[in-house]
Amino acid sequence: MSEISEPPPHDMVGYTFVTRGRTISESDIIFHAGQTGDLYPLHLDAEEAKASPFGQRIAHGTLILSIAMGLKFDMSSTGRISYGYDRVRFVKPVFIGDTVRARVTVVQSELEERKLGYRRIVERTEVLNQQDELVIAVDHILMRWEPNRAAADRQ
Repeated sequence: MSEISEPPPHDMVGYTFVTRGRTISESDIIFHAGQTGDLYPLHLDAEEAKASPFGQRIAHGTLILSIAMGLKFDMSSTGRISYGYDRVRFVKPVFIGDTVRARVTVVQSELEERKLGYRRIVERTEVLNQQDELVIAVDHILMRWEPNRAAADRQ
């Protein structure tokens, strides 16, 4: 089997897209706190959060990161899987009622030398709020496999 020679257009360096938006609710924060065990008062206690520099409750950074990744895959193709994240930065807080979306740019796309038939893609992802302010920056690393090669690997 041959390796992938040309990536699909959405995996080529320079390809950019913007996802739809998603408004963050109090329920999102409560469910995330329960799922992760992160019960930090700045997320859950409105009175304590009022006394913070933010003046109100803020969403967990990991909640917003996971929502952004879900928004991204609404618009993505199949045949690839997340390999990890680099340079995750929680730049600004996200509040209940804020709407976030992701601006994604492919910054790297190359054949994986150690795994025949796979391509490593890095998507620079900028999560923006409704005022177009950057709230999270992250490089998302993905692996794409050539369908025929992946089937051959299973045999």
